[in-house]
Amino acid sequence: MTTLKAAIVTVTVFQQNCTILFDDEEKKGVVVDPGGEVERIREAIDKAGVTIEAIWLTHGHIDHAGGAMDLKEALGVDIVGPHEADRELLENLETQAQMFGLPGPVRNVAPDRFLAEGETISFAGHSFKVLHCPGHAPGHIVFYNADAKFAHVGDVLFNGSIGRTDLLGGDHAALIRSIKEKLLPLGDEIGFLCGHGPGGRFGDERRSNPFLV
Repeated sequence: MTTLKAAIVTVTVFQQNCTILFDDEEKKGVVVDPGGEVERIREAIDKAGVTIEAIWLTHGHIDHAGGAMDLKEALGVDIVGPHEADRELLENLETQAQMFGLPGPVRNVAPDRFLAEGETISFAGHSFKVLHCPGHAPGHIVFYNADAKFAHVGDVLFNGSIGRTDLLGGDHAALIRSIKEKLLPLGDEIGFLCGHGPGGRFGDERRSNPFLV
């Protein structure tokens, strides 16, 4: 079996983890959540020697989607995801930039395809199930690969914390349900990468995350 690998590029003032997921043998992959600093992301892609097949978005906040249109045009690939419930966020990224006082141009995002609960997407033989996990954002999704015992959880769950719910569309009760009903039942052994900071394992979060115990 070929190996699923990840390279993380921490971008923008939000210190967001833009993730390059790729097959270590075929050197084909996807970029998850290009939040900005597209040139740095492209440099990391070149350094890894990876051919990017698509851009995957977990949700529509500016720190995760702010560079998506520029990267799409640079690479000639489709933007896939998030759930359609985040359409309004993506259509108002320029407004989000003004709200946070961010410098430079930011472009609204029009995905080539939205994703729904239970769909499967893949690259280079690595299949990921789509889990709709609202709470941090209405259309937030998680990418889960059962074979690799791995999930990219975006801003739903962090190492020792959870996603904030005080932004537009946030819902604390929905976020906790998403974690407890969709993520943790996948198993304690599942490793995860997230949108900010270090990743971890679901079992450790189930046992010690102060927001979940």
